[in-house]
Amino acid sequence: MADLTAEDMKVMEEVSQMLETEPTGGGNSARPDIPVLREQLAILVSTGKAMEAIGVQLTQEHVKHLEAKDAEKYYKTYETYVGDKTTETFLESFILLYTRGGWDVFAD
Repeated sequence: MADLTAEDMKVMEEVSQMLETEPTGGGNSARPDIPVLREQLAILVSTGKAMEAIGVQLTQEHVKHLEAKDAEKYYKTYETYVGDKTTETFLESFILLYTRGGWDVFAD
């Protein structure tokens, strides 16, 4: 195995965790819990990333008064954004790991 730095080991651990993590909520046909969606959107607004993540600049007051269909729509957009960022990070980590010669860690 190639000499790996602490950073390489951290990246490998993150990649392993991503591979082991199972998606939640998939295939659930039940109606979403709108108060929970609003809470998640309120957290997004508080980070200042609403425009980047969902393409709409919301305030906490807007989130409180969102209709159910709008809360669902914005939350689905947010989920897509998070999924894209997660995939991007995963691919970057995988490429970094591969180019640094740490690939043989996964081979048995």
